Amino acid sequence: MTASRNMTIDALLPAEMALRAEKIGVSKAHMSLFTLFALGVLAGIFIALGAIFATTVTAPTMGVDPATGAPLAKWLPFGITKLIGGVSFCLGLILVVVAGAELFTGNNLIIMAWANRRISTSSLLRNWAIVYVGNFVGAILTVIVMLLSGQYTFGNGAVGLNALNIAQVKVGYGFIQAVFLGSLCNMLVCLAVWLVFSARTTTDKILSIIFPITAFVAAGFEHSIANMYFVPIGLGIKQFAGDAFWSSIGSSAANYAALTWGNFLLRNLLPVTIGNIIGGALGVGVVYYVIYLRNKPSNNMSAMAADAAEVTQE
Repeated sequence: MTASRNMTIDALLPAEMALRAEKIGVSKAHMSLFTLFALGVLAGIFIALGAIFATTVTAPTMGVDPATGAPLAKWLPFGITKLIGGVSFCLGLILVVVAGAELFTGNNLIIMAWANRRISTSSLLRNWAIVYVGNFVGAILTVIVMLLSGQYTFGNGAVGLNALNIAQVKVGYGFIQAVFLGSLCNMLVCLAVWLVFSARTTTDKILSIIFPITAFVAAGFEHSIANMYFVPIGLGIKQFAGDAFWSSIGSSAANYAALTWGNFLLRNLLPVTIGNIIGGALGVGVVYYVIYLRNKPSNNMSAMAADAAEVTQE
């Protein structure tokens, strides 16, 4: 008995994944401003939740130095800490993909529809701009909620100490280094999304996400949207934490002098965003366009509209 193609449970093959990516790109490009922005805000929140999870589970154990009586942080081995952080951070993209949201880094793959002339340059840039702003709003809203919750004081200040250290490291990279770290990151993020295009079930989607996302976090690559939470939460703790918190970790705001909004925006967010576009749009999207879609041009506007309607109905 021959099963209908629509009834198969087999994963899609790469050529079929490319066509699916193109159709989804067309659909995303035709979303209304409100829907796109609202889903962008959700994605910013979802990625921030993954960052919160990772920050919490990789926090040290706070103890006391027996010689001096000063607070002492005891950390797990570097590689183990990074692995735990990577696995937990996967929560963010799982929520984006399964619950439904619009993430700037994943949306770099819309370039496949643009390259095949299914959408215009203005539609591509419109999607990226609206989603990027929505992601930023969602991340900052989460930062505000987390500061008000005081969760950074948990574990005798261990969570806050970890957040401060993560943020300080991220603003310490050189511009070119941050670009390359961002590029490598979004190659893996977009490969995770690319693998999701093959999926038939929720389980398939989750398994497709885990290894690429764990890899980029464990390797220390830089994700612009995640950094919209990671660095501002550090900035917020530095500015608003009380004396009791600083005493609990045996440190002070002066030890985080490099942690400023200027360094965040110019030394991290800008170069990492550039790198994310290079790695995701060019390193993954354009490559798969050239391999699978380059010889299948479609300039017909009615075909574009039909594709959008079909994906929306799906």
